[in-house]
Amino acid sequence: MTAPSPIVTASVLPAEWAPQRAVQLTWPRPEGDFARHFEAVEDTFLSIAVAITYFEDLIIAAGPDLEALRQRLVEGGAKAERLHLYAVPANDVWARDHGPITVFRNGRPVHLDFVFNGWGGKFDATLDDRVTRELAAQQVWQAPVESLDFVLEGGGIESDGEGTLLTTERCLLARTRNPQFDRAQIEARLQQWFGVERVLWLKHGDLIGDDTDGHIDTVARFCDARTIAYQACDDEQDAHYEDLKAMEAELRALRTRDGAPYKLVPLPLPLPVFDEDGRRLPAGYPNFLILNGAVLVPTYGDPNDAVALERLRPCFPGRKVIGIDCRALIQQYGSLHCVTMQIPSVPASE
Repeated sequence: MTAPSPIVTASVLPAEWAPQRAVQLTWPRPEGDFARHFEAVEDTFLSIAVAITYFEDLIIAAGPDLEALRQRLVEGGAKAERLHLYAVPANDVWARDHGPITVFRNGRPVHLDFVFNGWGGKFDATLDDRVTRELAAQQVWQAPVESLDFVLEGGGIESDGEGTLLTTERCLLARTRNPQFDRAQIEARLQQWFGVERVLWLKHGDLIGDDTDGHIDTVARFCDARTIAYQACDDEQDAHYEDLKAMEAELRALRTRDGAPYKLVPLPLPLPVFDEDGRRLPAGYPNFLILNGAVLVPTYGDPNDAVALERLRPCFPGRKVIGIDCRALIQQYGSLHCVTMQIPSVPASE
């Protein structure tokens, strides 16, 4: 691991809507945390994988039986020429949090490999923390990998690609992440690594059942540099109401780099979903994935699914907005964006 070093070149953390080379998935294992729901969650992964291959390449870190998985993907409709499968040990499926975060330095990509500690030590993530380096050892990446001695998950940050980062205090300031640093020190590191000029912090915004300590990608997302889609709640009887209303007020107070208020797009809150033990699951619509030609949006067999899709379509002109049933995924307290990590396009000169 290496400590932060002084900036010597300009860095840019691209927005998710920037051109992408591929998306990474880490495939579920029958013996993993999804064991009770394995068939259903693998079907969900198949749906996500097939959809991705219609728009770009797909990198999959999976178990050892790669040919059987490849065959199932192709039989399910995936484009074979866009599949890239690698045998890599892993604890779980949350590629958003153990995958590489790609920055560009003077136009050249670098994959930043932060420490993943299972969201503050809640779960064993020893294997997950090695996935990016294991893929590097198999020469998957077309850019160098830099490992940093700092705990950070991709789901904890949102970039507008123009120098602004959006995040939550509950996650990035959690004492189980980087207790040796205060807010100012963490913000300085974010500015250094990602080349951002501003860090916008939300105090509120959390979905019941979320294990991540309030990842921003569960509650508020940039759709472009001036538009934020967010998880709303209009039901005063819902346990989320006060916190999400407080977050909404925070979002209304934020300003773009040129001083204008953001265009805010409220997404309805899905009806409550519970697991077998009666625990409420973190179903939400902001956990969407932006692809080169599409946006994949989690759905939950809920009447609000259609409302969320309809509200998101105008936010992404030129992209198809596609719903993916994620009721199986939320059984382990995450959703669609959480299991994916986009890899921005490598310049032709690379």
